[in-house]
Amino acid sequence: MKNILVTGGAGFIGSNFIHYLLENYGDIQVVNLDLLTYAGNLDNLADIREDGRYHFVRGDIHDRKLVEELFDAWTFDTVVNFAAESHVDRSITNPDIFLTTNVLGTQTLLDVAKKNWKLDPDDKYSREFKEGVKYLQVSTDEVYGALGPTGMFTETTPLAPNSPYSASKASADFVVRAYDKTYGMPVNITRCSNNYGPYQFPEKLIPLMINNCLADKNLPVYGDGMQIRDWLYVEDHCTAIATVLEKGRLGEVYNIGGNNERANIEIVKLILENTGKSEDLILHVKDRPGHDRRYAIDNTKITTELGWSPKYTFQTGMASTIEWYLQHKSWMDKIVSGEYMNYYETMYAGR
Repeated sequence: MKNILVTGGAGFIGSNFIHYLLENYGDIQVVNLDLLTYAGNLDNLADIREDGRYHFVRGDIHDRKLVEELFDAWTFDTVVNFAAESHVDRSITNPDIFLTTNVLGTQTLLDVAKKNWKLDPDDKYSREFKEGVKYLQVSTDEVYGALGPTGMFTETTPLAPNSPYSASKASADFVVRAYDKTYGMPVNITRCSNNYGPYQFPEKLIPLMINNCLADKNLPVYGDGMQIRDWLYVEDHCTAIATVLEKGRLGEVYNIGGNNERANIEIVKLILENTGKSEDLILHVKDRPGHDRRYAIDNTKITTELGWSPKYTFQTGMASTIEWYLQHKSWMDKIVSGEYMNYYETMYAGR
């Protein structure tokens, strides 16, 4: 990896990944293409603005002319696509943008990369690409649908998305797969479990609950709160993506899980305990439509084939996360004082 295009790099996972790249790779150039929608926050990257290896471009991954210009200027050998509309609640109220960004945007990136990386782009039968190039699609375990009380998702689990968000991500995965099978495009897909850690936008469970605790506000919990997720600390996710970029077999899918299954209500109570607040703040609200009951990731493939494993236990990851938000209250305050509060009231009013 020398010249890397990271899309959606001002978001939660993308910004953590850019930090990881700059901390662990010396001679690289990282271009961050981000439209700066509601969850894109350049404050996530404030400490590296002056790093000569980092470059920010505001723009849409569905803007073919812009993506082509960036490839011409930087001769990328690696694309890591984080750019996505990603919140299930928002996909229920406004599915159109999810399909446009997550599906058509992905196809634009793939097509421009193919044009630049294919040795003979005019020969539709040619499957030869430049050496050392790779496109990595960052996907989600939500494309698999929901599990019962037992079992885990593997890379061969059929895709059965249940929300407009997960349907758009599954569709994008199929497009990536098609570019591999049809053109021989050097690609990988990673599917991660629920991430948590620094810089996460406060509509997601953990930062939302931490912020509400600090403000002595009610903690809205969907239904009975027994929805179970496998939780992955974001730094572990970053190391896994880097491992797949370096070692992943072309065309393969790799599940990335943290081996930490927890019910939502258990996490809420842990946050209350760690912030010294009462469980009286818990407010059970009407469950959202199509809410998957349980996810669980089997990460055997990446651990055995590529030698990756999560470093953080749930206890160490949560302690680090809560401490980060306590130390960066001004970061949170700048977010919740704006558009987010309007969204928050819209989503939870009447529940």
